[in-house]
Amino acid sequence: MDQVNQLKEKGNAALSSGNYYEAIKHYTEAIALDPSNHVLFSNRSAAHAKSGNYAAALEDANKTVSLNPTWSKGYSRKGSALAYLGNYEEAIAAYEKGLELEPGNQQLAAGLAEVRKQAQTDGVYYQEMIEKLKENPQTREWLDDPEYLKMVKQLARNPLDSLMFESRTTDNRYRTTLKVILGIDIASAMDVDPPASETKPTPPPKKEEPQKPTYEDLPENRRLALQEKDHGNEFYKKKDFDNALLHYRKAIEHDSTDITFYTNIAAVYFEQKEYEKCIKECEKAIEIGRENRADFKLIAKAFTRIGNAYKKMEQWKLAKTYYEKSMSEHRTPEIKTLLSEVERRIVEEERKAYIDPVKAEQEKEMGNEYFKKGDYSAAVKHYTEAIKRNPDDPKLYSNRAACYTKLAAFDLGLKDCDQCCKLDPKFIKGWIRKGKILQGMQQQSKALTAYQKALELDPTNAEALDGYRACSTQLNSNPEEVRKRAMADPEVQQILRDPAMRCILEQMQQDPHALQDHLKNPDIAAKIQKLLESGLIAIH
Repeated sequence: MDQVNQLKEKGNAALSSGNYYEAIKHYTEAIALDPSNHVLFSNRSAAHAKSGNYAAALEDANKTVSLNPTWSKGYSRKGSALAYLGNYEEAIAAYEKGLELEPGNQQLAAGLAEVRKQAQTDGVYYQEMIEKLKENPQTREWLDDPEYLKMVKQLARNPLDSLMFESRTTDNRYRTTLKVILGIDIASAMDVDPPASETKPTPPPKKEEPQKPTYEDLPENRRLALQEKDHGNEFYKKKDFDNALLHYRKAIEHDSTDITFYTNIAAVYFEQKEYEKCIKECEKAIEIGRENRADFKLIAKAFTRIGNAYKKMEQWKLAKTYYEKSMSEHRTPEIKTLLSEVERRIVEEERKAYIDPVKAEQEKEMGNEYFKKGDYSAAVKHYTEAIKRNPDDPKLYSNRAACYTKLAAFDLGLKDCDQCCKLDPKFIKGWIRKGKILQGMQQQSKALTAYQKALELDPTNAEALDGYRACSTQLNSNPEEVRKRAMADPEVQQILRDPAMRCILEQMQQDPHALQDHLKNPDIAAKIQKLLESGLIAIH
């Protein structure tokens, strides 16, 4: 528990200082040691929410509530995560449940009020959008389609955000809908399509080509710049990158203040796998954008493209840094996904870099020393470090399981035994240790199965035989009850009606050594195991 509290305090400190991913790491390590601690899941939910990973925040909030359904703060975490995900009805229900448990909680009351306000605002805007769409003859016909209404609801959240990511949908009605809602020519507002490697495949072209903008009312330099950009976009779509670059640079000659000209050049370099050039161009775009008060969403896009370039170069930490910078400008589900992906890669790379079998052996020996002294908590600490250094050694999990057994932390010990047996199904000590833990948990039938696995590996093993007999005795303490319970099981009845199985059982009575031969057949072994677990038969 001391180690859990230390990790929790480290997580709290990191969370307070804004180091959300470090906080998540500490809370995760604490949860591994104390998986039934609802406060740890609550704290990690808060850290996930702060980092923008609202799906993970909701998962931890749900776990918090399941572990302690009477703790109001768990519902506050759940309501907050659901609100961020746009599930207002469920968020309201979560806040209301929390207030039922603690009526005077100001945090819950404030959260509930805010979600209701947001839901109402979105609802009003949605109705305004519907009215606009009804006025247009083309979009009015689409309103009878439930899928179309779902798309409109998504647009209601933030139409400008949807505009920036128009390439996400294959619905040909999308652009027309945006044009009706926003009252602008979408073609003139769009930047060049993002590189194919950054987005989903581009939807097939429409039969009717959209009318090209003329830019008649703009100053001459601006008009010429946008025309050059359009030419560049056409070449970009044809994969003629040299000509695309030529026109984007001409656009800059006419107007050097437009950030999109620089990010389009970066998009070309990205497609050409010139990632360093892509990064430099994006950095220039950000500098120009800052000087000219560019839309923060365009700044975010430039940061994202830098992150994508570093991701392609497998420089995961730099990619993470720039995705975080993008998120600080404008949060989107796409960037959250990219950020989560590189964070997983970073954790995996760090895990691999940390592996050192020599140091693992040293930690194991220290664990053994503390185990002999009876200091099981210290032994757990060293075995845990040994596992981090060499996570594929089954013996380390077996040793730590022994410590957990001494500390009566049977659930953690059982988890280690499962991992031990998974890594090496022929490691007999893992099965025996699992059997002992299950005995301690009063799960005699499952313990019997574990000892049986051990006996399959070594029929003469004294520990396995003793454990098996003890479980059999416990299960068969009332033979009549055991028989009645077993005979009521349809699966047992079917096995006993099988003539082949009856012959095998008779043979086992006459020749116990025949059991090993029969256990080589998976189907027969499964049936024998079922009869053993039911208590109808036993091996002596």
